[in-house]
Amino acid sequence: MIKTVALSAALAIAATTGLAHADSAALTKEKVTALQMAWGEGIVKIGSVHTKGGDYKAAAKEHIEQFYAYGESEVLFKPTLASEDQFRGTFDEAMSYFVGGSNAEDGGFAIAPYTNVRWENEGTVINGETAMSMGNYFFTTKAGDEVKVEYTFGFEQMDDGDTKIVLHHSSIPFSPAS
Repeated sequence: MIKTVALSAALAIAATTGLAHADSAALTKEKVTALQMAWGEGIVKIGSVHTKGGDYKAAAKEHIEQFYAYGESEVLFKPTLASEDQFRGTFDEAMSYFVGGSNAEDGGFAIAPYTNVRWENEGTVINGETAMSMGNYFFTTKAGDEVKVEYTFGFEQMDDGDTKIVLHHSSIPFSPAS
C-alpha cells in the first residue's frame, strides 16, 4: 500500500511538473523510470477518456507530443500489435496505432482501455543525454488480467531539455509451438 501511495504521488508530481523536462544534467535511472511510469499513466488516460466519451484523439495527440520526439528527431517505433505496417516513423502513423485511423490493422491500442501499466526493467543504460531501457511491461485490462509485453525504449534529451522517446520497440513474448 505504501509503495502504491508513493507511486501515485510520484505520478502526480510528474504530471503537474512536466517530468519530461529535465535539467541540463545527464539523465539518471530515476528520471528514466519516472518517465516510463508517466508514459504508462498516459496510456491509461487515453483509454479512460475514450471510455467516458471524451476527446481521446486529443489525449493521444498530447501523449505523443509529450513523450515522443516526432518533429525534433528521428523516432524508431515498432508497436506491439503491428504486423503489416511494422514500423511507425511519423506522428500520424503513431497516432493511428494508438487510437485507430489511417492504417487498416490499427484498432486503437491505447483505447482498449487499460487500467494500469506496470514496468519491470531488466536494465537501463545511461550515456550522457541518452538512455536505453529494456524489460517487460504489463498492461492491466478492465477484467484485471495482465498482458505481458517486452520492450526496449531509447530516450534522448532534446535541445530544450525535454526528454523524449526516440526508440520504442514492443513485442509479445516468444511462445514455442506445441
